Amino acid sequence: MTDHDSAIGRKIAYYRARKGLSQRDFAPLIKRSEAWVSQVERGVRPVKALDVLERIADVLDMPVAELAPTAPTARAEQIPADAVPLRLLLTTDHALRAMVSGAGPEPDFARFARDAESAWTLTRQGRYAELLDLLESLLPALVAAAVHADSGAAGELLAVTYQAYAIALTDLQQFDAAWVAADRAMADAQHAADPILMAAGALRLADVFQRSHRLDQAKQTAASACEVLEGLLGRSAPQALSVYGALTLQLAIIAACTEEADEAYELILRARRVAGDLGADRDDHHTEFGPTAVDLYEVAAAVELGDAGTAIRLAGKIDRERLSPANHVRLLIDTARAWAQRRSPERALALLLDAEALAPERLYRHKSVRSTVADLLSMDPATPGLGEFAQRIGIDPALIQPSAARSGHSRTGLRAARGPRAI
Repeated sequence: MTDHDSAIGRKIAYYRARKGLSQRDFAPLIKRSEAWVSQVERGVRPVKALDVLERIADVLDMPVAELAPTAPTARAEQIPADAVPLRLLLTTDHALRAMVSGAGPEPDFARFARDAESAWTLTRQGRYAELLDLLESLLPALVAAAVHADSGAAGELLAVTYQAYAIALTDLQQFDAAWVAADRAMADAQHAADPILMAAGALRLADVFQRSHRLDQAKQTAASACEVLEGLLGRSAPQALSVYGALTLQLAIIAACTEEADEAYELILRARRVAGDLGADRDDHHTEFGPTAVDLYEVAAAVELGDAGTAIRLAGKIDRERLSPANHVRLLIDTARAWAQRRSPERALALLLDAEALAPERLYRHKSVRSTVADLLSMDPATPGLGEFAQRIGIDPALIQPSAARSGHSRTGLRAARGPRAI
């Protein structure tokens, strides 16, 4: 937690107490749980979403600018260097070029299919420079095939490729461009007359919305696709089951992000039943859905809900030998976040170091890793190896101030900083 975030927590505690509200009274007013409020006020959890800051400020009768004068959501983030050419490629009109230049060589769909699969591999491994090289040749060729041959096969491969493209842009925090790529994936799937592939595109779009904190849009996108797929489950299994299950897990994370714990766990249970019907882990339409995915998302949901003990317990039951490298890294990051919520920097750092050994480039770009490391530095900057790790992911430890609870302040001093106790 940065000093800025800790200051927000202390302000919330102070002005909440001044209004005579307990944490239990305050939580439903801002549509959050009592545990969430406690974690924010203790400096364990940052408040990242602007809409949440606005609700807090409204309940406390104070301007957002006073509560969080330099809120992270209000600051523009620098575009990563390798995101720039990916954005530019997305804006190139390949269809116009294909129409003017005329039909080229006979499309080699077998090679195109291999290249589309390679795009997914490169995306999952975070190898964005190589992905760019591949897309620069693959996209114009596929678009030309779609323009001149009016090929459903070209539309299908374009949909698959644009889905991978959308995930890469989302990982790079380029949410506006990712939205465009996901929308194109759905349009190309429509051209290919493949409703399940369209639903897989909706899954990517929901992920873009969820990770950019557009939770209402994320929920609407995923829920509407689920509703349509329900009519296909008996006729198109297992592909429809895989996409439906993945969309259900996405809805579970969205519910967890909005502190709707009962709904989140009910959706996890629904996804577990779907995975049981599927019978095994699969990767239909690159969903990586199955029993293992449900286990991973249950851990992630518990972390989002601030239920660190449940997350740690569930993570310990997962057989890591069953995980792909990407999912293994995801589990390590989520478990590290849980240990950070439990204020255990040593255990959290050990997990992050394991993740670094598996996929350093992917780890360094992970936004939640940076916020977790900032939290760990605020708890105990002297944790062995933490400063060096922070520098490797681009955080200057000198800029992170220890939280009050770890810098020698007495409980009396903390209470004075937070305001009088509500009576």
